[in-house]
Amino acid sequence: MGVGIDIVSGKASYAIQHDRPVAEHPDTGMLLSDISIEGWPDLLSMAARCYEMSGLGYLGVDIVLDAHQGPMLLELNARPGLAIQIANNQGLLKRFDAISALEDTHMSPEQRVAFVQRSFAA
Repeated sequence: MGVGIDIVSGKASYAIQHDRPVAEHPDTGMLLSDISIEGWPDLLSMAARCYEMSGLGYLGVDIVLDAHQGPMLLELNARPGLAIQIANNQGLLKRFDAISALEDTHMSPEQRVAFVQRSFAA
């Protein structure tokens, strides 16, 4: 199952399983639209800081939310799967084009978060 998360709010925006949209978790019956990621701004900041750490221009950041230790970096992906487009019900080409059009790509993590939230709001 893939659940798309709105980049601004941290709330679920779309979900898919076996190539079909779904509204509820198949095991618990929980409405997926009720998902709201606590501490979303901190998670975005953590992901944005991985750019300097990795030196990769495009990367996927996997973060797990541990009940006791909080958010933890699981892994960085140099070639993240593009299935994220399906989970978010949005293609990535417009986002790549917006990033490619930037005149100044030297941004702080905070500036990168602000840019994506401003540019890619649902």
